[in-house]
Amino acid sequence: MNTTAGRREWIGLAVLVLPCLLVSMDVSVLFFGLPFISADLGPTAGQQLWIMDAYGFVLAGLLITMGAVGDRIGRRKLLLIGAAAFGAASVVAAYAPSAELLILARGVLGLAGATLMPSTLALIRNMFHDAAQRKTAIAIWTGGLTLGATIGPIVGGFLLDHFWWGSAFLINVPAMILLLIVGPLLLPEFRAPESGRFDLPGAGLSLVAMITLIYGIKRAAIDDVDGLALAALALGLVLAVAFVHRQRTTAHPLLDVTLFRDRTFSASVLISVVSMFCFIGITLYTNQYLQLVLGMRPFTAALWSLAVMPGVMIVMTVSGMLANKVRVSVLVLSGLLILTSAFVVLMFVRADSPLWLVLTGAGLVAAGVLVTTSLLADLILTAAPAESAGTASAVSETGSELGAALGMAILGSIGAAIYHSEMADPVASLPADTARIARDTLGGAVSLGDPALIQAARVAFTHGFTATATVGAVLVALVSVFAYRALRHVPVAAKEGTLVG
Repeated sequence: MNTTAGRREWIGLAVLVLPCLLVSMDVSVLFFGLPFISADLGPTAGQQLWIMDAYGFVLAGLLITMGAVGDRIGRRKLLLIGAAAFGAASVVAAYAPSAELLILARGVLGLAGATLMPSTLALIRNMFHDAAQRKTAIAIWTGGLTLGATIGPIVGGFLLDHFWWGSAFLINVPAMILLLIVGPLLLPEFRAPESGRFDLPGAGLSLVAMITLIYGIKRAAIDDVDGLALAALALGLVLAVAFVHRQRTTAHPLLDVTLFRDRTFSASVLISVVSMFCFIGITLYTNQYLQLVLGMRPFTAALWSLAVMPGVMIVMTVSGMLANKVRVSVLVLSGLLILTSAFVVLMFVRADSPLWLVLTGAGLVAAGVLVTTSLLADLILTAAPAESAGTASAVSETGSELGAALGMAILGSIGAAIYHSEMADPVASLPADTARIARDTLGGAVSLGDPALIQAARVAFTHGFTATATVGAVLVALVSVFAYRALRHVPVAAKEGTLVG
């Protein structure tokens, strides 16, 4: 039987990458749009937060559930249902007359996004049986996710310069219509032959556990560690434990927790979480550095961030060429060492550093994360049985969401603590309200317009930035050792089911 994918499968891959690009882009496309939304709809401070967060919360909370749904009703069917919902919700969001309706539409977008991401990755497992081709396909899929997060601010900035804020949502509609038209023609259908009853209580536990955990993490990062943040974290952990217990005891679980007994699967998920933790945590600083330390406009900073993509593509191409010749443990180790070197470069950034130094560090971060996560996504998919590919890919995506939230909270808190400490003296002689603004964030200090204060704030921020890079370098170096030891038993895969020792 010929297992090599042909033209139809590769065109189908392009169709699968498109919704992934838009789903990841939708996370960041509103970064610059909130002031325009605020002026038009007049949301309260709490509503502003929900406009930004509703999408990510629902997306993370439903990934595991929707992965299991796809395994049961059919992955292509769920993908097309999600595409229709994503397109419809985009139209509602674009023309929302009130903050409440916009929040609801963002929640539906998150729900639809949760159907799209696991379905696309699981379908790659069904379409590409040759190991080398599957690795390439997953690398392209991962690149689509990363590219979406990267160009989201660029697209958002461009649209907001020329159109109204709703245009940031309408760009989703043509892509979803295209997916609905060509998806049935190019994509195969797959469903688990014996999936059993759907675990509705487990789905509820999964949703509430993820939402409360990520809410607690984000609140701790933004509003400091208060009682509500601790309560959300505690409740989320209790519900997560309850979810795991139910999955171990129910006859028809959403998630087969025995997958985690496989060393390759569990190690790959853990390394993926750490990789995303570091990527999101440091990207927060590189973006702010370009805008607030070097003084670039957001759109200009976003364009400069694309300057590193050719180098990233070269690294990805070399990694793909070696995927069938070198053990996975060596390639994953190489990706993590690239990521470690990125943090080492960023440790030397100062407030007056040249642009190339920051871009070099940022480019190495992107390259290291892309190489690592694409390999890990393949390991996670192939370590799980084919009938559980949707659930396995959902676990991978959920781990990424958790890693991103933890990176924002922990690495963000480290930099913020150093910034607050170092700004104590520069703001000591200022009025209380002004001092609070300058000491809270670098953006607040810049908004005050005092050159001496701005320079002090830029230096303090950069010290927090380099301290975070130091933590990242140490963490990734330790994970590199773990990754090599945990994955060194995985041989080189030549074809599906054929291992080359």
